[in-house]
Amino acid sequence: MPQYSLSKYLVENQTVLQKALQRMTEKSNIPVRSDATDYGVSRFFRNQTFHFQTLRALNDIAANGADLNEVLTAISTIPDGDTNAWFGAFSSLAMRTEDRIRACADPLSNGYAWLRAHNYWRTAEFLLRSDDPRRKNTWTREIAAFDNGLKLAGIAHERFTIPYEAGCLRGILYPGPDGWQKKPLIVLVGGYDSTLEELYFVLAKAAHDRGYGVLTYEGPGQGGVLREYGLTFTPEWEKPTAAILDYFEATQFRPEEIVLVGMSMGGYLAPRAAAFDPRITGIVAYDVLFDMGSIAERYATLAQNPDASKNPDLVWAVDNALWTLGVRTLPEAVEAIRPYTLQDVAAKITADVLILVGEHDHFIPASQADDFSKACTAAKSVETVTFDTLSGGAEHCQLGAQTLWHAAFFSWMIRKFS
Repeated sequence: MPQYSLSKYLVENQTVLQKALQRMTEKSNIPVRSDATDYGVSRFFRNQTFHFQTLRALNDIAANGADLNEVLTAISTIPDGDTNAWFGAFSSLAMRTEDRIRACADPLSNGYAWLRAHNYWRTAEFLLRSDDPRRKNTWTREIAAFDNGLKLAGIAHERFTIPYEAGCLRGILYPGPDGWQKKPLIVLVGGYDSTLEELYFVLAKAAHDRGYGVLTYEGPGQGGVLREYGLTFTPEWEKPTAAILDYFEATQFRPEEIVLVGMSMGGYLAPRAAAFDPRITGIVAYDVLFDMGSIAERYATLAQNPDASKNPDLVWAVDNALWTLGVRTLPEAVEAIRPYTLQDVAAKITADVLILVGEHDHFIPASQADDFSKACTAAKSVETVTFDTLSGGAEHCQLGAQTLWHAAFFSWMIRKFS
């Protein structure tokens, strides 16, 4: 089967690209490369979703949740845009990773292998349609692998579920090292397509290394709350967040400072919760999401193209919207998303606010950071950090450059809450 990789495209079109580069450099006085040297590339696939989700899988390397060449070997078998091949490659990688555990006598290595298998199962499931029968088994194996990994790697954690409406909310507390109760409690929530377990790799390990405890949770529309209980998204995110914080205070202690970090769509969810809950003294929009309705309208316009059904980006985005919002049609999804705006509530936020921005975020226009910053008129402080292309952090949520946003975040934590 042919491989539709960007590297192959560059090789096949080398002459055309060199001529185009020459025309550009003649006008800009940039020295022209006259040789035929093959240069490295910064993308894994031409399709943005496939490229971005590859970065997402690799993002877990720092927390022992992936290995570089395992992922590169898997994607080398995937034609660009082929979602079935994507599932096959990553589910096979997950099984190979699990199979090797039997021959290893080292518990820590086995724990990390289970964590990697979890990530590969999550990645395999990601592009499946919401009604795909393969989802159920993949989800079960994904969770089992994660729990095995935490146990064998000796990672302290407390799983919990709490009743909420017609179902339950899910959470995991990762206690910090000695003295963590005296530091701010970091609370992390995901977004439009995240899972509770994934949040460990996003921030929990890095925070533990710096002495913090982390409380991660899922609300309606997310992960197991959606899959197991059928609860769909709500714009009133202060309600599930309050239930989670109430549970923590009842079973642990009342923190002096709570910093709520919202990832991706969480860039709306976390600020929304903070606008109505004074217990939250710090907010991180990772990345910013001031107005989700305008983004939904953009996707709806793109979906009118007759070739939209051939675009994995649009197919996945629309299917996920219908599933997580509990609607049947794209127009219904657009209407359901309109209330997801901070326009009328940002002025109620009194916490310290950190806004992170990727210069080339393919989901959220960077201009929304300025909109949010200006709307936070009562915030104790507002800081914006923008990551450009050369930094490596220009993608949505700085995927592929996790240490960059960690540095910005923990530096801000020290300055604001030490």
